[in-house]
Amino acid sequence: MNLKRYMAKVSTSNFRTGMVIEVDNELYSIVDYQHVKPGKGGAFLRTKLKGVVNEKNIEKTFRSGESVNEVRVEHQPYQFLYLDGNLYYFMNQETFEQVPIEEERINKSEFIAEGQVCTLVVDVDNEQILYVYPPDHIVAEVADTRPGLKGDTAQGGSKPATLTSGATIQVPLFINEGEEIKVDTRTGEYIERVTSN
Repeated sequence: MNLKRYMAKVSTSNFRTGMVIEVDNELYSIVDYQHVKPGKGGAFLRTKLKGVVNEKNIEKTFRSGESVNEVRVEHQPYQFLYLDGNLYYFMNQETFEQVPIEEERINKSEFIAEGQVCTLVVDVDNEQILYVYPPDHIVAEVADTRPGLKGDTAQGGSKPATLTSGATIQVPLFINEGEEIKVDTRTGEYIERVTSN
């Protein structure tokens, strides 16, 4: 893959979560970053990076003010239609154009369910879909979990629950099959039970 294209230089002081940068001729998105000011020596930036194409997770330290190549990306909403083999089909809700995307380009695929609007991250200059991720918060139905016991309270322990999308997360003991819950897909954590009015 030729990365010598239209990439802008960006300083580490402009880093933000989700930004796509070039490291060793590979594209990585910034998952997390932390400014560190040691007692001695110069400040630096500790980052956690996720490979856009290669799926590798790496940690890398940059000197404060160091310049790196940023890849211009757009975040476009597409609705997930269906899975066929290892291809996920998404639809642009304005043009109704359908695009197949390989499973390895899907982040957190276990949280993606039919009809959900996900975000496609597109390399603007090369018109290439880099990866897809689900919304930060989703409402999902609990497909399978142990029944709650009488007397369980919100302060009690937790138990595993499988969602209709396929993800397994920890939920409070009072959550039952068939109930809808809100989940943070970034951490895989239960947020709250969703009650229909």
